[in-house]
Amino acid sequence: MQDAHPDIDIYTASLDEKLNENGYIVPGLGDAGDRLFGTK
Repeated sequence: MQDAHPDIDIYTASLDEKLNENGYIVPGLGDAGDRLFGTK
């Protein structure tokens, strides 16, 4: 799609259902901040 329409920006998003008791995204990534910044 990007090759066919290089003049537009394409964004995607997703919403997860909730956070668990540890503040982790459920279902999903675990601790997204730690994964992004390598803190664990």
